[in-house]
Amino acid sequence: MVLRDGGTARIRPITTDDAERLVSFYEQVSDESKYYRFFAPYPRLSAKDVHRFTHHDYVDRVGLAATIGGEFIATVRYDRINAQGLPASAPADEAEVAFLVQDAHQGRGVASALLEHIAAVARERGIRRFAAEVLPANNKMIKVFTDAGYTQKRSFEDGAVRLHLDLEPTDRSLAVQRAREQRAEARSVQRLLAPGSVAVIGAGRTPGGVGRTVLRNLLDAGYKGRAYAVNRALPDTTTSLDGVPAFRSVADIGEPVDLAVVAVPAERVPEVVADCGEHDVQGLVVLTAGYAEQGAEGRARQRELVRQARSYGMRIIGPNAFGIINTASGVRLNASLAPHPPVPGRTGLFTQSGAIGIALLSGLHRRGAGLSSFISAGNRADVSGNDILQHWYDDPDTDVVLLYLESIGNPRKFTRLARRTAAVKPVVVVKGARHSGSAPPGHAVPVTRVPHATVSALLRQAGVIRVDTVTELVDAGLLLAGQPLPAGPRVAILGNSESLGLLTYDACLTEGLRPKRPRDLTTAATPRDFRTALAEALRDDTCDAVVVTAIPWVGENGATESGDGEVLAEALRAATAEAPAKPVLVVHVEMGALADALAAAASTAPGAPAAPAGAPGAPSAPEAPGPAAPAPGTPEAPAPGAPAPRTPEAPASGVPAEPAPGVPGGAYRIPAYPAAERAVRALAEAVRYGQWRRQSADPGRVPEYEGIDETGAAAQIERALTRGVDERGLTLAPGATRELLGRYGIAVRPTLPAPTPDEAVRAAGGLGYPVALKTTAPHLRHRPDLGGVRLDLATEEQLRAAYAELTESLGEPEELQPVVQAMVPRGVDTVVRAAIDPGVGAVLSFGLAGAPSELLGDTAHRLVPATDRDVAEQIRSIRTAPLLFGWRGSAPVDTAALEELLLRVSRLVDDHPEIVAVGLEPVVVAPRGLSVLGATVRLAPPPAWTDLGPRRLPSY
Repeated sequence: MVLRDGGTARIRPITTDDAERLVSFYEQVSDESKYYRFFAPYPRLSAKDVHRFTHHDYVDRVGLAATIGGEFIATVRYDRINAQGLPASAPADEAEVAFLVQDAHQGRGVASALLEHIAAVARERGIRRFAAEVLPANNKMIKVFTDAGYTQKRSFEDGAVRLHLDLEPTDRSLAVQRAREQRAEARSVQRLLAPGSVAVIGAGRTPGGVGRTVLRNLLDAGYKGRAYAVNRALPDTTTSLDGVPAFRSVADIGEPVDLAVVAVPAERVPEVVADCGEHDVQGLVVLTAGYAEQGAEGRARQRELVRQARSYGMRIIGPNAFGIINTASGVRLNASLAPHPPVPGRTGLFTQSGAIGIALLSGLHRRGAGLSSFISAGNRADVSGNDILQHWYDDPDTDVVLLYLESIGNPRKFTRLARRTAAVKPVVVVKGARHSGSAPPGHAVPVTRVPHATVSALLRQAGVIRVDTVTELVDAGLLLAGQPLPAGPRVAILGNSESLGLLTYDACLTEGLRPKRPRDLTTAATPRDFRTALAEALRDDTCDAVVVTAIPWVGENGATESGDGEVLAEALRAATAEAPAKPVLVVHVEMGALADALAAAASTAPGAPAAPAGAPGAPSAPEAPGPAAPAPGTPEAPAPGAPAPRTPEAPASGVPAEPAPGVPGGAYRIPAYPAAERAVRALAEAVRYGQWRRQSADPGRVPEYEGIDETGAAAQIERALTRGVDERGLTLAPGATRELLGRYGIAVRPTLPAPTPDEAVRAAGGLGYPVALKTTAPHLRHRPDLGGVRLDLATEEQLRAAYAELTESLGEPEELQPVVQAMVPRGVDTVVRAAIDPGVGAVLSFGLAGAPSELLGDTAHRLVPATDRDVAEQIRSIRTAPLLFGWRGSAPVDTAALEELLLRVSRLVDDHPEIVAVGLEPVVVAPRGLSVLGATVRLAPPPAWTDLGPRRLPSY
């Protein structure tokens, strides 16, 4: 797992083979720490002590050790306490717990990590409380217990503090655990991105090659730390490469090395990792290929690489990585194969593919967008997108997050982290390999195969901006990094082409925006006309964003003017400085000079770092006079007429706009797009994100309903599972299903079997006419179009006639399995489902019954537990939702009852993880109330979650 300072340690059980390690560990602990542990001078462990501390039954006595490099750095142990009045063989639910941490590793969060793990072990073995005696002077250990977030009691007995911890997780203990996880994983990434020294291992003696290229890129970027070249083939007379000290090994450097970039053949990597680990290198960027992307042998090599690096407490980016970049002025790190690093900016970029990373860097570079940092994780055997999100969440240099993902190893955790990050800064994701059914072969973490539509819906729920292509990723990132968030969907369109304006208008309608009629400035419009019209549109209170369309204009002599884009760019920038801050986008046709001028403005703003040669923003002539956008983060007063900037943490609705993160009010970069559809799609994503952001402050609540029998449901589930189930689980019988759902206030209409006409008549008499007669054969179930359903049978004669017709046309009763059910009020047939995926967790699904959900995939998904806001949006998000709200004059149905049903199903599966699937079909929603006509429930032993329990790195 990752420790507080970003390093890693392994936590494992103490075994009988650990006697020497335990003695060695104890010898390195200070006398003071020994005194705090044993309440007396205890200079050494006796043979009896060593035997006692290394022999456990792993039920009543359990010992864990934290190790680095195979050596103990801390231990924890519990011993179960037999309750008074119970026989010695009877298990108690309380245990005594004690810790010992090597002094050199105190303050790294080791004890807190061990407490999480030993508590989880104890809970699995029926222990509900820990008791601990701590000397009053041992403030560090007291703080470990008090800060854990568990319910506790404290007393003072016989000169010691007696603590009792209730091990049942609480909201506070979970929050503490998640906060520690975020700080630790963010710190581990920060150590990689901001090293004080870098060694490039594998830098060749001649120019060219991967290692020498990285070394050259590192130096060309102006890296602020100490750089070293390492190559075991260097002659003894070689003392430098490219002007930096050169050595044959990390051991020869003789100074601390924070980061090692590894570019040696795969067979040599193990010795390099050992050299780095023995000399306290903090992290590795492994560019070397030849790992899991090359099959089983490479996968085994990759597994050993991770095991070896973690044994030394190091984290890895890669293998098969493209590298990392940090443009911060105090770092200026380009430990990658990118020859032209991006200009400094406020956007973070993560990719799992080196090729896509090159394309994205090039696209952003060409359009003048700067980056704060870039990570290409390759096979992501260790550091993943989740780790990077932890870093960017509170990184003051990053305001927009762009992610290219080909696989999501832990969707449950990713969704949680993305939702938290999206609440403070935009997160844009493009998912590759959507239709291949599997991730690229090199990816280390097992991939959960969640349907693409489900993943998209869950990411939307988390506030993630989900796009389909890398082009859209750049388009959206460019807008979000340089423009304020729109306050609503109202769009003004202006420009010098009526046709281009109409195309933009149509694109807005397609994306669900509310465009105003385009304003045609005619082809004779001058840059001054554009400036005046844009300023007027920005001051219009009925407008939330402006799209400017531009084609080459006609000059005074009648000639077409297309080259002087700088003049028009300056006019547009001037207008944005004069008016309230709202998003402005430019759609240009055959005006590359305009796009270049707008891109250059971002890179040449006063105070901005100089752009590298050849980059946008490195003009050969001085800029035209006029206001220019200041560098991100520059303290500059807003332009006249612009509202005061607001922070992204406090979005406000009903105001003209929200400033882009990190951009002073009035000073914005105007993004340019070569097609109206691309600009409008990016704007629509910003509108939807802005709406989600404003609502995220109030995510809703999980209602408490009276009459829920959680205890009775748990007992019923336990009884069912004790009868024995296979790995696929157990489907409850109809009667048991109705009983279980009824404990949560979900009433299922009774269905009575009708194997003969006489039985059908008796069933109808008990239910009351009118009734429905339908088959339950699998091939006819939920298929009224095949004639397996007869409705509104009001008399015995009608029922017998329908029974005869059914059997004559479709088959014998034994095959059809007919049933009788009372008629319910007419309404809209819907489907409610909940299913548990080991990677994502419980997912609540809703759609209309029949073709809309089955054929068209018109189903909405939300994570469990769902809030009242979640289910309200879920019902309204399907394309066929108008059928629920009075489409074409029909009566609106009772959506309040439908929302309550969804919330009750959510509560049921959240309370009982053994419920792995619930299906309610059909659910007939009438103008007043609803009726559940069919239900199934499947049980199985609860799955092992990938995002609950004590913190840990993915096993590999």
